[in-house]
Amino acid sequence: MTDFKNESDLVFKDISTEANRTYRFPAGDFVILDNPLKLHVSKSGGHRVFTADGISHYISPGWIHLHWTAKVGAAHFVC
Repeated sequence: MTDFKNESDLVFKDISTEANRTYRFPAGDFVILDNPLKLHVSKSGGHRVFTADGISHYISPGWIHLHWTAKVGAAHFVC
């Protein structure tokens, strides 16, 4: 597991008890995130999720899925 670094002003909740998290969309598309650790839900409804493999994910009502991997030693979320 990668250490979580948050250099944003966002507050993340611990969701490490979840084995996975599935997002389903009206058109039938879905995104499954394995081993989610941290979650921030914005006022607009967007979900920022950090998973145990070190990948940062953003789930928006308008997009299906956006994810990224931070560089070694860099923050996982910065804005």
